[in-house]
Amino acid sequence: RVEVNISVSKDGTLGTKTEIKNINSFKAAERAIAYEIERQSALLEAGEEVLQETRGWDDSKQKTFSQRKKESSHDYRYFPDPDLPKLKLSEIKEFADEELRKTLPELPWEKRERYLALGIKKQDADMFVGDSLYGDFFEEVVEEFGDNPNPSDGQEKNKIHLATNYITADLAGLAKASEKDAIEIDVKGFVQLIAMVSEGVISSRGAKDILKIMFEKGGDPQDIAEKEGLLQESDEGALEALAKKLIEDNPQAVEEYKAGKENALQFLVGQGMKETKGSANPQVLLELLKKTLE
Repeated sequence: RVEVNISVSKDGTLGTKTEIKNINSFKAAERAIAYEIERQSALLEAGEEVLQETRGWDDSKQKTFSQRKKESSHDYRYFPDPDLPKLKLSEIKEFADEELRKTLPELPWEKRERYLALGIKKQDADMFVGDSLYGDFFEEVVEEFGDNPNPSDGQEKNKIHLATNYITADLAGLAKASEKDAIEIDVKGFVQLIAMVSEGVISSRGAKDILKIMFEKGGDPQDIAEKEGLLQESDEGALEALAKKLIEDNPQAVEEYKAGKENALQFLVGQGMKETKGSANPQVLLELLKKTLE
C-alpha cells in the first residue's frame, strides 16, 4: 500500500495538504498525484479553498474522492510528549551544519569520487562502492601503497590500475568459483605481488598463477614464484642469446618484419615465451630482438 500527501500553492508558501491513502500500485500513485495536483490547482485558480482531508483513489474513474475531513492536529490524535521539548531547527542550524556533519560516515557518492580520483574506471569504482567485500580489500591495498600509488616516472606501471584489475577480475573470479564470502589473502602479500608484476619480476600470466595459489593455499608470492619457476628472466646476456636463436629459427617471420609487418616481431616474442615457458621478460626480449634485427 502507498500513501501520498499533496499540497499545491500559488505563492510558494506551504499550501493545505490532502492525504491519499491505500493506493495499491506505483502506477496508480502516479496517476493519483497528477489528478490531485490538477484538482487543487483548479480550486485555487477559481478562488476556492482546498480542504485538509483524507481522500481515496478510484482507479476505475481515475479520480480521488473525499473520505474524511481533518481540520487540525487533534483530528489526527496528535498530542505533545511532556518529556520532549520543542525542537526549533532554525536555532540549531549552525550546530547541525558543522557538528552533525562531522559524525556522518563517507557517503557512497563521496567514496566513488575518491576512487575515481585515483584514476580507476567508473565500473570498478561502482563495484568497490557497492560490494564491501572488494571495497574494503581495495581500501587496504591503497593504504599499503602509501603516498605514491601512481608512479609517473615511466619505469613502473600504475600500481592502482594493476591492483584494480587483479581484484575485479582475478580475485572476484576466484571468490565466485570457490563460493567464499571473504577474501582470504594477505593484503601485504597481494601488494608485493602487484609490485613484482609492476617491476617486471614476474609476467602477468605468472601473477595469475601465483594469485590462485595464494588464494587457495596462502604463501609468500616471491617464494611461490621461485618454487614454480615463474620468475622472469631479465638478464640481457641470456635473452640476447635467445633473441639470436629465435631469429635463426624463424627466417620467414624475420623477412615479414623487415617488410614492415610489426606483428611478426610479436610472433617472435611469443615464440621466445614458449621457449622459456613464460620466464623471459617479454619487454626486454622485444627490445633485444629489435636491436639484433637492425
